[in-house]
Amino acid sequence: MEFIEKLFPNVITYWDTLVQAIVETLQMVSVSLVIIIILGTLLGIVLAVISDGHLYENKLLNGIIPRFVDLIRAIPFVILLALLMGVTRFIVGTAIGVPGAIVPMVISLTPFVSRQIEMALLEIDEGVIEMARSMGFSKPYIIFRIMLNESRNGIIRSITLSSISLVSFSTMAGVVGGGGIGDFAIRYGYGRMMMDITAVSVIILLALVFLLQGTGNFILKKISH
Repeated sequence: MEFIEKLFPNVITYWDTLVQAIVETLQMVSVSLVIIIILGTLLGIVLAVISDGHLYENKLLNGIIPRFVDLIRAIPFVILLALLMGVTRFIVGTAIGVPGAIVPMVISLTPFVSRQIEMALLEIDEGVIEMARSMGFSKPYIIFRIMLNESRNGIIRSITLSSISLVSFSTMAGVVGGGGIGDFAIRYGYGRMMMDITAVSVIILLALVFLLQGTGNFILKKISH
C-alpha cells in the first residue's frame, strides 16, 4: 500500500471522485449504446429496404434519408456537441453532465450504426430473399426473421465498433462538462498537472475498450456457426 500511495498519491486522494467518474462513463456508454442499437437498427433497416430493387423501393425517400444520414455523419462530434446544446436542453433539460452528453452521442453515432447495418443487410444473398418471397412470407417477416438473422455477424461487429467509439466520445464530452473519465482527467490530470491521474485514466479507458472488444468477439464466436 505504501508503494501504491507513493506511485499514485493523487489517485488515492481523489479516489471517490475517480469512482464517480467511472460510474458516469459507464452510464454514458451503456445508456447511449442501448438507444443507438434500437435507433440504428431501425434506421438501417429503412435505408436497406427503400434502396433500389429492394422490398420497399422508394426513390423519393432513398434520395432524402441517406443524404440526411450522411450529413449528420460528416459533422465532427465536438462541433455537434455545441450545435445540439439547445436540442439537448429541450430533450433532457440540461446540456451538461451525463444526460447532456447522451443526446449528442446518440445523434452522432446512430447514423454510423445505421449505415453499417444497412451494408450488412444488403450483403445478404438476394436468392435467400427471393426464395422467402416465393414461399409467401410477408415483407415484415422477411425483414425481422430472415434478413436480421442472416446479417447478425455484421450487426454485432458494427455494434462492437460503435461501443468502442462511444468510449472515445464520452471522453470528449467530458471536456465540455459531460462528466466521466474525460472530465476527471482534464480537471485533475491536465489542469492540475497530476500525471498519475492521467495515467490511471488512460489505463481505465483502455481496459474498457478491451472489455468491449472482447465481449463483441465472444458473441461473434458464439453465433458464428
